Amino acid sequence: MARALYTLLWWLALPLVPLRLAWRGRRESGYLRAIGERFGHFPAARPAGTVLWVHAVSVGEVRAAAPLIERLAREHPDATILLTCMTAAGRETAAALYGERVATAWLPYDVPFAVRGFLRHWTPAVGLLMETELWPNLVHACRERGVPLFLVNARMSVKSAAGYARVAALSRPMLAALRGVAAQTDADAQRLRELGAAQVAVTGNLKFDVAIPDAMRVRGAQLRERFGRDRRVFLCASTREGEEALLLDALERRPLPDDALVVLVPRHPQRFDEIHDLLRARGVASVRRSGDVPVGPGTRVVLGDSMGEMLAYCATADVAFVGGSLLPLGGQNLIEPIALGVPVLVGPHTFNFAEATAQAVAAGAARRVADVDALVAQAAELLGDAGARSRMHDAALAFHTRHRGAAERLWAWLGPRLQTGSDPSHSAGRGK
Repeated sequence: MARALYTLLWWLALPLVPLRLAWRGRRESGYLRAIGERFGHFPAARPAGTVLWVHAVSVGEVRAAAPLIERLAREHPDATILLTCMTAAGRETAAALYGERVATAWLPYDVPFAVRGFLRHWTPAVGLLMETELWPNLVHACRERGVPLFLVNARMSVKSAAGYARVAALSRPMLAALRGVAAQTDADAQRLRELGAAQVAVTGNLKFDVAIPDAMRVRGAQLRERFGRDRRVFLCASTREGEEALLLDALERRPLPDDALVVLVPRHPQRFDEIHDLLRARGVASVRRSGDVPVGPGTRVVLGDSMGEMLAYCATADVAFVGGSLLPLGGQNLIEPIALGVPVLVGPHTFNFAEATAQAVAAGAARRVADVDALVAQAAELLGDAGARSRMHDAALAFHTRHRGAAERLWAWLGPRLQTGSDPSHSAGRGK
């Protein structure tokens, strides 16, 4: 009954979906690509043989999936790896990271006919859902067709758990239908068990195992030359709605050292133009990364309006603030700058990355600030203290090294469960 009501709500909303895609497509043309896939229509021929399906909703999950996808390709060289996404940025990142080595598609909307079309076309032997991507009709249809589903690199914040608990009649059967769950932390595992998941293991966070490509290090060095080798760089990474204005206000109240350059990288590409307009309206001397123009000594802010370069931006930074944490948005991934030894600052709201953030702070790799004024004060202090930056750099690299190994632990748990064989008919995937 709960799933029937959920499906009814989807049917009522479905006529508005093309309008939403058109609206989003005005800023991100990727949303206008292959729209039929979102409704379960895939005109291209299915690749022959076994299909191993990984779903990663957006950019962060696509990057985190890299160690898993590489292992799947190595262990199952004759299989096709299908990577599905929901966001245009995620699909663009997938194309940039994997090229033709994986097949990419949209995950369809969670209405029965679209889900059936997806499964009928691809006939995946197994599905691996990254982090918290759970859709009731998709899970139900996979169970009916005998497609084993695993939730991997799973996380479940206190806030999200409360939301799932409020719709237990819908969420509990969905979680119980999963073949297994590989959680990031003990706390994530406990919350998932309480919500109804079975066969839950703790394997760690794959984001610690994502390799830093040499190309990103080289591009970071090139950007640093453009920014000014002698300038100190304060990276504001993955900022979210409302945070940029707070930062600019605080920087007016307490400017950074005269030679400091702020590199501002909004989390969502559809906001690049909005933040450019904000900088112009404030009279801030700024340039856009996409403009590929020199960064003069009078430039105060570089707007990082490019895709797929976050690691390169991190490689330029002397200090990094990880956004989504000044306002109650849950925070973004702080592991990338830490992997490069960059001292990290975060705000008070990091519930999406609670354990990793708390551990990084305890290790001396990151500092938590109470508000935006404290953030700017801490940034100014660190930019002016090379010794403190060096100590945080060493602590960050040591912290990152200690937490690597999730990919191996995940594979030790997952590998024996992937009894896919070579026949895409699903019968080989029915056992535990």
